[in-house]
Amino acid sequence: MGHVQRTAVRQLLPGIALLTALAAGAAGLAGCTGGSGAGAAGDDKGGSNAAPPAQPGKYRSLPSPCKAVDVKRLRGLLPAAENLPPEERDALYAGTADASYDADRHVGCRWTAQSSDETRLLSVGFERVVSYDRALASDDDKARQVFVRQLTDARLPFPGPVTTAAPTPTPTAPASGATPGAPAGSAPPAGTTPSPATSPPELGSRVLEGLGNEAFLDDKLSAAGATAAQARTVRIVFRTSNVLVTVEYSVQPALPGIVPPSPETQDRARQLAQDLAERFNQ
Repeated sequence: MGHVQRTAVRQLLPGIALLTALAAGAAGLAGCTGGSGAGAAGDDKGGSNAAPPAQPGKYRSLPSPCKAVDVKRLRGLLPAAENLPPEERDALYAGTADASYDADRHVGCRWTAQSSDETRLLSVGFERVVSYDRALASDDDKARQVFVRQLTDARLPFPGPVTTAAPTPTPTAPASGATPGAPAGSAPPAGTTPSPATSPPELGSRVLEGLGNEAFLDDKLSAAGATAAQARTVRIVFRTSNVLVTVEYSVQPALPGIVPPSPETQDRARQLAQDLAERFNQ
């Protein structure tokens, strides 16, 4: 019997060795697979440190500019001649749309009203700015760059806090027995020049507050001539998120020597700009 058992054991050894080798190979394969998965997870974790791209701008489309202005507001800005036929009056306030190759990116509308006294022109434009790489700049950031470029072209100061150094006064020795603070109405100390009286601020071109995210007003008066009347053109540009809105209002008298008033022209343009800002916020 002993001889028979030893013979059987010798016959089984190759099979046992084969099974052992197969088991070791499977364990090694599982280890490699597990290691590869851990490495991939680590790579994904490392790549997640990059900042996600900015969200798209608030506005994905643009309204029709010819329909964006209220008719009552148009009648105040562009009074029609009394003898104008009804169909021509309707066409006047309907406006004329500007040619546009992409109505979701840039649109505009124009109106013209003529009378025996003057000619008034109005234009409204909407531009939606899109960033082609929001990982670098958002749509709002790109729109602000466009706004700042237009602000610079208008030769207006960049909006923001500006610190102006006050001029250093010339030191003057006080008179004997006099207090450092001179009473009102007294003559200025020797060696100093009295400052001129403060004049009221002019309503010229300037940065505006309280209109959209940022805004400016550009007021231009054409040159005077012997036979040509002066036209005043007020342009207001404001940004709301990733959209820039431009309002341009011009008044030209029929006769030379009459200058359109700046406060009235600016006020009408600002009221329209405020209407449009509220429309975009709805």
